[in-house]
Order: sequence, then C-alpha cells, then structure tokens
Amino acid sequence: MTVKALHHYHKIGLLLPCGITEAGYRLYGQAELERLQQILFYRELDFTLEEIGQLLRGETNRAAILEGQEELLLLRKRRLETIIDTLQHSIATSRKGDTMSEKDMFRGFNNEEEWKEALREQSEHLEKEYGFDLLEANPVETARMNELAAEAAAFMDGMAKALQTGVRHDDQQILGLIGSHLSFLGNHGLGATAEEFAVQTRFFREDDFHRSMLESQQIGLSYYLGAASEAYAAVHE
Repeated sequence: MTVKALHHYHKIGLLLPCGITEAGYRLYGQAELERLQQILFYRELDFTLEEIGQLLRGETNRAAILEGQEELLLLRKRRLETIIDTLQHSIATSRKGDTMSEKDMFRGFNNEEEWKEALREQSEHLEKEYGFDLLEANPVETARMNELAAEAAAFMDGMAKALQTGVRHDDQQILGLIGSHLSFLGNHGLGATAEEFAVQTRFFREDDFHRSMLESQQIGLSYYLGAASEAYAAVHE
C-alpha cells in the first residue's frame, strides 16, 4: 500500500485511521489492518472502491466477509485454471499443426456461480451504460449456457479465420456461416431476423466494451462482422 492510497481511502471514508498525531501522521491499529485486508481482497476481485464501501457497510461479520471472498477467489481460480489448460492445449495443438475440436476449444463452466462470475464485467458495463440487466434478461442455466457459448465461440472463430485468410465479407461461405448461426439461435429460443442481427453487430462495433472484445480476438473483426451481417440482411430482407 502507498501512502497516497491510504490518504485516498481516508478521504472517501473507506478506511479511517484510529488516530492522527500532532504532526499529522495517521495511526492504524489491528481493527484497521483487518479492514484493509478485506479491502485488498475485494480489490483483487476488481471491485470498485464504491462497491467495496457498500459491501463493508452491509456486512460487519468479518468471518462471513472472508468466507464470501474465499468463494469468489476459488471461482476465479477454477476459471483461470480452465483457461490456462485450454490455452496450453491450444499451443500444443498449434505446434503440431493440428486443429482443435470445438469441444476442446470451449470447455464451459461447471455451475451457475462460475457463469455469473464470467459474465460479471459485461453485466456491470451494460447496467452502467444502458440500464440493462443481462442476468435478469438471460437466466443462467449452466448446460444451456455452455452449449450457446460453444457455438458462439465456433462461429466467431470461423469469422476470424475468414478475415485472416482474406475471404470477402459477402462471400457465400460467410453468409452460410451467419445463416447457420442464426438458425442455431432460433432453435434455442433466441431467434433474430437478419436485420435484427445486423443491428446487434452494429451495437458491438459502436460500443467500446464489445468492440474491444472482438478486436482482441482479431483486429478488424468487429467491422468485418458488421459488414457481413449487413450483406446477409440485404440478401434476406
């Protein structure tokens, strides 16, 4: 911890010293150190300082707070272990010149809590920017979410590879890929028209959070996907 950070925590009322000397030095005792530990645990989970303040005001039982933090950290640990394992498998497969199966490419999560943790950042963004509650609109059912995510991962991987290899956005291969994707969504209660899909991809391109997600997979993917969806809508209007 830096002195500057401690001063800031004091200023916003998150961590008050137990006393201040005549020279202006802040004093911290055991109770303050325990509260600081709780703050740092939550910071490790990427909670904002405002959220941490709300959590600590609402729960004074230290053991309960620590147990809750332990549960969140274990969820993150399992998530990272899955990602690392998949990444290592991807590296090994690439070195051999093989192609990973869709099943291996996306392994999904084991329960509802892991899915909620995985969706937390996106959910917070949508709630803050648009007042949209992602989890309320899409209740988490683990098996269904894993199936949807596996198909979405395969679809986006196909689009990214097409972009990498120079396939035109209005090529029949791409239009067929989009058609299969929309058909899958329709069979899982998430049907969208060609125009609605084009509007959705336009949102992905214009929203900083979602554009970054796509561009981190492949530079230009958000624009390629948008152009392809427009071409698909033009054919299926």
